[in-house]
Amino acid sequence: MSTRQRKQSRLKPLLAPVCCLFVIGYFAYHAVEGDYGLFALGKLQDRVASLQTELDAIRAERKAMESHVALMRPESLDRDMIDERAREALNMADAKDIVIFLSPEDRRPAP
Repeated sequence: MSTRQRKQSRLKPLLAPVCCLFVIGYFAYHAVEGDYGLFALGKLQDRVASLQTELDAIRAERKAMESHVALMRPESLDRDMIDERAREALNMADAKDIVIFLSPEDRRPAP
């Protein structure tokens, strides 16, 4: 009976560290590039900033509309406002009014 000695492989001791490096690399890549990574965080912050400016603009528009509605309530009817709205709705003007026609480029949206 003889014992046979085998040569130790040079790759076998490196197998576990290399596998660990691949696993660490995989998670590091997804920590930066993944759906919840650093780049996605930057994109989300940009989106939040743009939506916040849009929200501020909509709130300002709503406040302007609420002020117009408040002027048309029965408790606070303003004769000039009623006259203005009636003329705008009927597309008519008084004979004493001065009318200035604007081209579509010169017009700005009504508040």
